[in-house]
Amino acid sequence: MRRGDVLALVQAGGQGSRMDVLTRERAKPALPYGGVHRLIDFALSGLLHADLADVWVSLEYQVTSIDEYLAGGRPWSLDRNRGGFRRMVPQTGTGPATESGFAHGNGDLLLRMSADIDTFGARTLVVCSADHVFNADLAPVVEEHVAAGRTATVLTSEVTKSDASDNVVVLARRDGTVTGVEHKPSRASSGTVATEIFVYDTEALLAALHELRAELSGDPDLAEGDSGIGDFGERLLPRLVEGGGVVAVPLEGYWRDVGQPGLYLQSHRDLLAGRVDVFDHPSRPVVSHWPDRPAARVRGTGSCHDSLLSPGADVSGLVVGSVLGPGVVVEKGAEVHDSVLMEDCVVRAGSVVRTAVLDERCEVGPRVRVGAEPTARLARDEDLVLAGRDCRIGGDVAGGARLEPGSFL
Repeated sequence: MRRGDVLALVQAGGQGSRMDVLTRERAKPALPYGGVHRLIDFALSGLLHADLADVWVSLEYQVTSIDEYLAGGRPWSLDRNRGGFRRMVPQTGTGPATESGFAHGNGDLLLRMSADIDTFGARTLVVCSADHVFNADLAPVVEEHVAAGRTATVLTSEVTKSDASDNVVVLARRDGTVTGVEHKPSRASSGTVATEIFVYDTEALLAALHELRAELSGDPDLAEGDSGIGDFGERLLPRLVEGGGVVAVPLEGYWRDVGQPGLYLQSHRDLLAGRVDVFDHPSRPVVSHWPDRPAARVRGTGSCHDSLLSPGADVSGLVVGSVLGPGVVVEKGAEVHDSVLMEDCVVRAGSVVRTAVLDERCEVGPRVRVGAEPTARLARDEDLVLAGRDCRIGGDVAGGARLEPGSFL
């Protein structure tokens, strides 16, 4: 494929409100994963290894929290004189109200970017979400999509029917032809869900977006500037399915949406248990903007079991079933169980942290109890302690608590 034939778009602008205090001060795609990676790494790495030369990243909320990390696309070899990385942010005064300002869903976002996409002129558009953990070989998917002349290719994954109710269920024939879509159904017909990785025929996509905008323009229930298209599974994908030529292709390997606290911790549990294969592909590594830190250290009084330690971590206590980010300190006599501690957290002597996610620069004072044993096998939001950035915890914290960034307890 020649440069300009395919345009890639990473949708990294969602507010991430379900992640609660962890996204008060950062864009959700900037959340760490596995200690040294960020969620956006998975999409950008997939596009890098597919040799896609033009990659746009759409940003809306907390843009400054991710700008420095993206570094103009340099870590993913996207900083070029021609094409490469392009940072897309909301514009005002550039056209109709439905094509400027903040988007009302990831389908609506495509409408707001339609003029730029049309001007670029690529025949094919690849769209990825930035809050999922995966490692897909996208090059053959794009090539097959183009060769077959499809309207859209939807990468899918298999989950339980219970988990499917939080996603977009894809109904397809044996040959992969998509026959229907269920948007976050209360009772899913199957466990086949869209992974939010799509390959579109650009002309067909833009036509569907403009048809939907025209049809919905008179809806009195819509807020000013809202096209009504919403997320891709509400109107856009069903409209494309009606026209035919939409095919589902199974995504091989591990995939998980980690946009909720319980799912985020559960995916880290999966990683420690060896169920996550995204880092097992030497030919397409997950590329990140690594921190400049020395090697991790476990001191004579320290002990680590089934855990991951990032560069600069310093452990003198006990760490079990946990992921420690860069520069995390666990002092002598302290314990960390079933938790994710982000960059530069400190757990002082005698304290115990259990089933918790602590954001950057949190400090747990001496002889404090944070969290409790979970009440279920799978991680649940209500069992998980979340502490925002720069919290100072000097008293016990019950399981399921939420601490706003900068809290002093």
